[in-house]
Amino acid sequence: MGDKNNYPPGWDESRVKRVIEHYESQTEYESLAEDEAARETPGHTFMEVPNELVPVVRELIAKQTACESNV
Repeated sequence: MGDKNNYPPGWDESRVKRVIEHYESQTEYESLAEDEAARETPGHTFMEVPNELVPVVRELIAKQTACESNV
């Protein structure tokens, strides 16, 4: 029987399990350090978005990503 999940390109069940294991095995300190390092990544911005707008923001990012990959 095949996998019923619909994964994004480049993702599969094995990758999802590895990501889950990574985050579940982190200490609170390691998690905080990872978050802090991500905030310092050049070219990225973190912002607070109301929960009801998250789907709209995700859609905009997906459209932009699709446009960039078609160039």
